[in-house]
Amino acid sequence: MAESSLAPVPRGSAPLPEWIRVRPPRGAAYPDVKGILGELRLGTVCREARCPNLPECWSAGAATLMLLGTDCTRRCTFCAVTTHWPRGAVDRTEPERVAEAVRRWGLRYVVLTQVCRDDLDDGGASVMAETVRRIRTASPSTLVELLVGDLGGREASLRAVLDSAPDVLAHNLETVRSLSAEVRDPRAGYDRSLAVLRAARRLGPEELVTKSSVMLGLGETDPELDAALRDLRDAGVDLLTLGQYLRPSSSHRPVHRYVTPEEFGRWEARAGTLGFSATAAGPLVRSSYRAEELYRAARTDRGG
Repeated sequence: MAESSLAPVPRGSAPLPEWIRVRPPRGAAYPDVKGILGELRLGTVCREARCPNLPECWSAGAATLMLLGTDCTRRCTFCAVTTHWPRGAVDRTEPERVAEAVRRWGLRYVVLTQVCRDDLDDGGASVMAETVRRIRTASPSTLVELLVGDLGGREASLRAVLDSAPDVLAHNLETVRSLSAEVRDPRAGYDRSLAVLRAARRLGPEELVTKSSVMLGLGETDPELDAALRDLRDAGVDLLTLGQYLRPSSSHRPVHRYVTPEEFGRWEARAGTLGFSATAAGPLVRSSYRAEELYRAARTDRGG
């Protein structure tokens, strides 16, 4: 999900509404997180996607680490991450460096995401799986959430990732069916994303928690959004995040409208009636926002 509030509002755009505010860095952990990321040469979705929650999360000693480099092979109209074709280049030291960062931070919970790597036969699954295994060795008590792309629709790649035993397997639907083709890269797809989530439920262990995210403000209607939430529940998704799309630059898709906090509250309530174990919904909510809190709510919902 593109997260753009750290960037200036594009010229000619309407000013952001009063309920969207980015907090300045604070807290003792902020410089430690920044220092470790720099020393170990690690990318984060926090910076690459310009997440508005970066100050809050880094100040609390948490960051969402981005695997397989910082360049994506896809070009979605909402996303701030750089598009580039790496020609199969992979840094095999990355899993070890990520595990070392997790160990130094002493994290109870870590979120790992990836750039899409259509230049790799497995979509990067082997690197992601190795990273999870390295974290299990370096920091055995740390819970791991893995936010994957669609892996080219390859079930073997998804199985390889699941074999590394992440606690949460997340994949983002991003938007409603009618907007998917124009919002996402042509290689992505609404039905493919649902298939990934269904397969994760089918192939993963019983205790696996699954998760997805949808952006609001792209032009979706209420019935379309309700249908998307029902599709996610039908795919067995446990956890849901709903957030406001924010335009990274004037070359990205315009914001159709800014959704009020009250509307987000209503959608969070609706998700509860549909059977999601837990939902985070709000203008600045992103895929990994309060991830540990949602995970523990899902475990409680299952009686774990």
